[in-house]
Amino acid sequence: MGVLARRFLNLIVPGCTPGVKSVRRIDLAGQQLFYHDEPPPPSNGDGDGSEPLAPAAGGQDTISHPLASKMEMLRLPRASFNFRALNNGWNLNCFPFADSKVICGDQSGFGFIFDLDSRKVETMPPLLKLPTVNPVSVFVHKPHVDDDVWDHGDGSSLFLMERIPQPEPISHLVRESEQFVGFVNHYPSGPWGGKCFTCRLLPPPPFVRETCSWYNNTPKITAYGVIGGGSHVCISVQGVGTYCLDTANHTWSQVGKWTLPFHGKVEYVPELKLWFGLSGDSQHLAAADLSDMDSQPQLVGGPWKELDPPDEWKECKDPQFVSLGSGRFCIARFFQEAAGSAGDEVIHENAAVFTGVEVNSSGKCGTGKEVQMTPHRSRGAYNTSIEALF
Repeated sequence: MGVLARRFLNLIVPGCTPGVKSVRRIDLAGQQLFYHDEPPPPSNGDGDGSEPLAPAAGGQDTISHPLASKMEMLRLPRASFNFRALNNGWNLNCFPFADSKVICGDQSGFGFIFDLDSRKVETMPPLLKLPTVNPVSVFVHKPHVDDDVWDHGDGSSLFLMERIPQPEPISHLVRESEQFVGFVNHYPSGPWGGKCFTCRLLPPPPFVRETCSWYNNTPKITAYGVIGGGSHVCISVQGVGTYCLDTANHTWSQVGKWTLPFHGKVEYVPELKLWFGLSGDSQHLAAADLSDMDSQPQLVGGPWKELDPPDEWKECKDPQFVSLGSGRFCIARFFQEAAGSAGDEVIHENAAVFTGVEVNSSGKCGTGKEVQMTPHRSRGAYNTSIEALF
């Protein structure tokens, strides 16, 4: 059985106005998503990840609710931290990176980094205009550079990209784009004495300014992740192909006119030597080897279905997953279900289901050995809205 490399699962939850966000931290030791021993076989024989468990006694779990009759309930903790924009009418952008840090910024140009573990705030130089329309965020961790005071190169970076970039005119004078931004940890010029994250504009991938190849389509970033040990960020663009960003010199190159077999973020798991993400078709956990990008990568494991929800549950947004270390993952799915009625009107409520899964290999991963997924426990939370997991 794998061991969790982290204690908390972090949630970013929107407030009652766009300018308010909160962070809730689920203690993975207290809210069991994994069995201590081997999980029991599914009682219904169909191999799904749900269990016919009765709700736990007491508190929220005793409330009559359709979700409570299907599985154990997860008691979401109170907000550990609350963030607010300078103006309540402004939108507050929160971008998680690493396991416990968040970059926050609003239209004022001021931003900060908050470390959830140490409860410390780090100020930042003024921010540039940030991508705001459902941006993609990719974190590249380079601790060996961050910790070396003599290394003046770029350290860890958080890259933000518009998920659906707008076309831009070709310009020999303007190389950078406001749709692609990097937060880079390095020694900046100015009053900041030590290394800190500064915001810089990046050049866009070539397709953004080569609109003649769009053919009346709207390119959309469908998959993204880090490859090459942090040397490159890879993105797949619907109808265009796959590009790689060199994280050292911030130049783009197209690696193929194909796309990755994933939807959303892709994460490398060193214990298994494979990249994991949600599959492009069914959005279930799957694995691929992205060490060789000379041709379109194929799935070497999955897609694995970890949950078999009732037919009346309708997914209302894309699922998300978090790697917890040692081949363990938490997969969150978001549903809208009928929770009652008022006259002729059906009342719908949002619900989230968190499932712990474990992936193992029969041998050395990435060499054609069999990769298997084992679902553990599913726990639900109702009447909740979650923006991001990390």
